[in-house]
Amino acid sequence: MRTAKQINEVISRLEAEYPIAECSLEYVKDYELLFATRLAAQCTDERVNKITPVLYARYPTLKEIAEAELSELEEIIRSCGFYHSKANDIIKCANVLFDSYDGKVPDNMEDLTSLPGVGRKTANLILGDVFGKPAVVVDTHCIRLTNRIGLVDNLKDPTKIETALRKVLPPEKSSDFCHRMVLHGRAVCTARKPMCDKCCIRHVCKEFEGAGE
Repeated sequence: MRTAKQINEVISRLEAEYPIAECSLEYVKDYELLFATRLAAQCTDERVNKITPVLYARYPTLKEIAEAELSELEEIIRSCGFYHSKANDIIKCANVLFDSYDGKVPDNMEDLTSLPGVGRKTANLILGDVFGKPAVVVDTHCIRLTNRIGLVDNLKDPTKIETALRKVLPPEKSSDFCHRMVLHGRAVCTARKPMCDKCCIRHVCKEFEGAGE
């Protein structure tokens, strides 16, 4: 594990390197981010951002999504992959939001994770980005980088990583920190070959230290 001083250094260096920390999925309404995140599973945000304008032009309200024909919605989102389960989840989720939450996205973990197709990762994203609450979004970039840096000790389970990070990250910075994990993971600390020579936090990175031994 990194020390508190090292963790603060990681946070501050990433803040300087990526001053704008926000989700790359595009949305206007709260539920649009919820559905876009479901579409992004096993799919790039770039592709999702090309599909959602078409989706929401065809179904401009939550009620229309709830009443959508499954086959028609599937056709719109087909290029996202796993389109049958995604379309099914979106329609079911829209119905639950419309029937049980007055068409509003809930603002707590328990209610969010009760929605069809919504797990802790999506719920944390909504809590952080929509409601400004402390949140820890553990995606593949977060899993890879937090282990490499040494913020967690050889953990792969997202829930365990979330729990560990909540213990060491300032709550008010946790959501933005996870967005910066994504940005840094895409730009520098890639899955195949981390570009340590370009890394702003290599001096406090556990894996970089180990490589130099």
